Amino acid sequence: MILDVKKIEVLAPVGSKENLLTAIHFKADAVYLGGKKFGLRAFGSNFDYEELKEAVEIAHSNGVKLYVTVNILAHNSDLDETLEYLKYLDSIHVDAVIVSDLGIASLVKAHTNLELHVSTQANITNKASALTWVSLGAKRLVLARELSISEIKEIKEAVGEDIDIECFCHGAMCISYSGRCQLSNYFVGRDSNKGECIQPCRWKYEIHPLDERTNVEGNFPIEEDERGTYILNSKDMCLAAHIGELIEAGITSFKIEGRMKSPYYVATTVNTYRRAIDAYLENKEAPFDYVEELEKTSHRPFTTGFYFGATDKTYVESSQYTQSHEFSAIVLEDSHDGKVLIRLRNRCFKGDTLEVLSPTESFNKTITLGNATDEEGNVVEVFNKINQHLIIETDVELKKNDILRKRVDHEIKRQ
Repeated sequence: MILDVKKIEVLAPVGSKENLLTAIHFKADAVYLGGKKFGLRAFGSNFDYEELKEAVEIAHSNGVKLYVTVNILAHNSDLDETLEYLKYLDSIHVDAVIVSDLGIASLVKAHTNLELHVSTQANITNKASALTWVSLGAKRLVLARELSISEIKEIKEAVGEDIDIECFCHGAMCISYSGRCQLSNYFVGRDSNKGECIQPCRWKYEIHPLDERTNVEGNFPIEEDERGTYILNSKDMCLAAHIGELIEAGITSFKIEGRMKSPYYVATTVNTYRRAIDAYLENKEAPFDYVEELEKTSHRPFTTGFYFGATDKTYVESSQYTQSHEFSAIVLEDSHDGKVLIRLRNRCFKGDTLEVLSPTESFNKTITLGNATDEEGNVVEVFNKINQHLIIETDVELKKNDILRKRVDHEIKRQ
């Protein structure tokens, strides 16, 4: 079944206003973000009340929907403040709230007009569970990551055309079942199900004897290579090469993980999935290698997770991020008369080849970095200051919020 083009949604992660503007520029249909409380990314910058209101206004003025995460597992002491928060979200006209807790869901339906989306944290793995949530007023189900395509299709057929199915298509995965992890609580007392996870699954581990009767001295490092090993650390999900199969299964919203990631990550992933979905719906061949494109931004080795029956038997991987390209600069104004104003994000050198990341036809075109001036017209010889403004020459049409990047031949830090 090919669904209505308008119903296939690219859903972008937003952890800041800059990321919001980036997601909009690269043609996301909707964004999801969190406030200062009640979401599962407590260590992100997130949005206060006024920032949430501004974000809704920016999104709606650009025809983009905005969903807010309220997906903690609540305790009694959370309920009064949560209800106040939900009423505020209703008053500023957010398009939906993403909820995992039955109690919070009941508050949404009893006291607001907010649309209810059910979080992946609710562990929907079967059609009976899906239908129960629909009976409670849910309009969208964010299914558990542990489902296969055939299981997703069965759930979609059970809930019908009026209920949206949303699934993660890209990004970091939790080693525990749909995020239900207690390691953070156990080690340091920070509740992973209230947004405070310290990600102990990314740590190195070693074995040590618990009983003196073993007559063993010292600890035993668990080593895979010179950096150790990461026995609880998963690969990143990447489904860009399987868009058609997911659409045919009934998925209507493709969710990208990464509310704590950079604008460069948001730009690269949204641009890729937008183009992949559009190409499929228009019956066109893939216009470029999607996986190669996604390798240009921060990632661990990729996996298709459980969509094809957990065929990837090397699911656990090194904690190290890699990427083939570096975020060099962001475009501050549309180019004109062969010049453009940019802001540096990493140092560059004359003669560097910069690749264009853009939602326009300039995507993946290149320019050679040549002469540059500051905004007063003074010649600049060294391009090594973060956030330095430069006017450079270009024979490629560039738009505000386009990104310039360059290939690197060495491992670089997560961006």
